[in-house]
Amino acid sequence: MKDWKDFVEIWDIVLKNGKSSENNRFMEVYGVYGTSFNHSEEFRCFMARDKREKFLIVSGGSVFDLFEGDKFNISGNIVKKCPLSNHNSSLIRNIFPYTEPVTVGENPASIGLGDRLGLASAGHLRLIKGKAVFPVLAQQSIRELNLTGRTYDDVLAAAVWAVFQEGYKKGYGADGDHLKTEEEVRMALKCGFTMITLDCSEYIDNSIEGLSPEELMDQYELIDESVMAYWERKYLNRTLKFGDYELSINIRELASAVLIYSDAIDFAESIYKTAIRDYDRAVDFEISIDETLTPTSVKAHYIIAAELQGGGVKIKNMAPRFCGEFQKGIDYKGDTGQFANEFELHSKIAEYFGYRISVHSGSDKFSVFPIIGDKTHGSVHLKTAGTNWLEALRVVALENPGLFRRMYKYAIKRLPDAKKFYHIFTEREMVQNIEKYSDGNLPELLEKEESRQALHITYGYLLCDKDSGGRYIFREEFFATLHTYEETYYDFLKKHIGRHLDLLGI
Repeated sequence: MKDWKDFVEIWDIVLKNGKSSENNRFMEVYGVYGTSFNHSEEFRCFMARDKREKFLIVSGGSVFDLFEGDKFNISGNIVKKCPLSNHNSSLIRNIFPYTEPVTVGENPASIGLGDRLGLASAGHLRLIKGKAVFPVLAQQSIRELNLTGRTYDDVLAAAVWAVFQEGYKKGYGADGDHLKTEEEVRMALKCGFTMITLDCSEYIDNSIEGLSPEELMDQYELIDESVMAYWERKYLNRTLKFGDYELSINIRELASAVLIYSDAIDFAESIYKTAIRDYDRAVDFEISIDETLTPTSVKAHYIIAAELQGGGVKIKNMAPRFCGEFQKGIDYKGDTGQFANEFELHSKIAEYFGYRISVHSGSDKFSVFPIIGDKTHGSVHLKTAGTNWLEALRVVALENPGLFRRMYKYAIKRLPDAKKFYHIFTEREMVQNIEKYSDGNLPELLEKEESRQALHITYGYLLCDKDSGGRYIFREEFFATLHTYEETYYDFLKKHIGRHLDLLGI
């Protein structure tokens, strides 16, 4: 069987032939990713794989000794076989600038492709080639990092290796998602992330929405008179215009918006001015107000946007909490007519103030994607994450049914624990009985809402839980299966995420 060592013996011949699809297919015979093949007069490198892992092969140049790896002498060629480590990814970023993350820039449409495994980004890149959408490959929240045992350095390195593997040179982003403190923001920026999504949920008062009109006004009247005068002078009973639209805000609507969101506005402005505004490189700043119990009203959205702009805060995206349910792993639940009407106004406010709407928990919201694409005219940011994990499980269900059965049963066991971190409707007793499915029909479970949600949010336990002997219960076999069936995983991602983009009109 041919492998990378055989390729090293003939790579001078390959160099003469140059890069082409035919040449890339030839290199695949040796386990070499042809799209990763790079060379200069002295330095050359490529990524390859064997039955167990992927790795980098380097030779020559002044940077040769900087790479971590084992040396080999192959027919007079001195090479290193290097692990896909964080250290080596940093070197690749320095040598090949196209592997460094960048901001969204003038691209109207972008998609966050959160990859909890560090395996999906190459498949995502194969999908978006030729499409008018900017990929944000490295997208993780602190919650996801804690549940998977990864770091932001790990997440960015995985994206770098995917970009290098695929030879993708059109730019990608890295999003520190749902960050809640200045310390977290600074940490993500230091790691090289180019987008910061500030989660304002801890500064949003969810108790206000449930108050009676009298209770609401009692709370509002506790505000300092000078502060109250500020809000009323700017917004009360005034005609507020945005594009061809206008609205008027009464005292109860104003009181509600102030009580719910004023602290969040102050928090966002403080983070922007202390950590974002004067940073030594460009940063895409997103405000997240979607992690709340009640939808963001159109009028509250206008007030938030106007206050941020008035405070000098420049944002790239804002994520309101829309009407209906954007639950994990399943389609939109709610009145699509109401959604369309309200979403249009949210989009017009964003357009008026010069940013884009960001749709969180955007995975699999197929019934509203055409509305989102139409109302934003394709200027939108969509966030996906867990659906890529579910497509990995689809590979396992198809190719390693025994493992899938064990993981499925364990997911149901750990579901109550996972629900402490995620809001879903599914309870343990609602999840389908896997014993009623033959091995050949196991992928059907990934079409059921209840089983999708159970598997969607238990990823941390499935990846990181250990047995009494300190050994991972599923992790090694899971990753080995995905390594063996890498191309199947890429195909599944292309089909599934491709459906998202198609319905958005991208």
